[in-house]
Amino acid sequence: MTSPSPAISARNLTLTLGTQTAPVEILKGIDLDVMPGEVVALLGPSGSGKSSLMAVLTGLERATSGSLTVAGADFSGMDEDGLALARRGRIGIVLQAFHLLPTMTAVENVATPMELAGMDDARERAAAELAAVGLGHRLDHYPSQLSGGEQQRVAIARATAPRPPLIFADEPTGNLDAATGHAIIDLLFAQGTETGATLLVITHDAELAARCGRVITIGDGRIASDVSK
Repeated sequence: MTSPSPAISARNLTLTLGTQTAPVEILKGIDLDVMPGEVVALLGPSGSGKSSLMAVLTGLERATSGSLTVAGADFSGMDEDGLALARRGRIGIVLQAFHLLPTMTAVENVATPMELAGMDDARERAAAELAAVGLGHRLDHYPSQLSGGEQQRVAIARATAPRPPLIFADEPTGNLDAATGHAIIDLLFAQGTETGATLLVITHDAELAARCGRVITIGDGRIASDVSK
């Protein structure tokens, strides 16, 4: 049997921001393979480059140089429009700040990205996903009517409803109290397992990192350590 292809394969990824006269090197040659179904924690102090690495891996930021393949798509040669199209159906993203649209209900927030991607039965799928995260009774509530934990559940439902092979979470409990944060992490892991997705989590939480099967530490724009359990 042949081995599965990596969900993510990066070679010598660099990211340089700033100006030509004052360039700032953010990523300094990242080599990384992540296999399908892995649960990976990305650790590192503020300014280490971990959020920038996630931005490049998700196609939200274009690498300056290097090669990158994500879920079978070659991100290296794509422009911003190409990357936006490539993300659809491949990548789900959960952020610390939720980023729900305030004028849309919970079910609309989850359904709209699927509708834009041309998926069938988007509203029905959104309602089912919200029920799966315990919000079947809050479908028609607006973000302002939901608690922080409920808003993050909506964000998780939005990320997982299209069944993407990759889910990224950037400090997903950063705006939540400890008890709510634990419940959200349990839910995120459960949803990832349910869908078979590869999960990458940026976190400062050592306890959360300990639950992941692999811990990658970023320092000064490079991979400082990479430990699998």
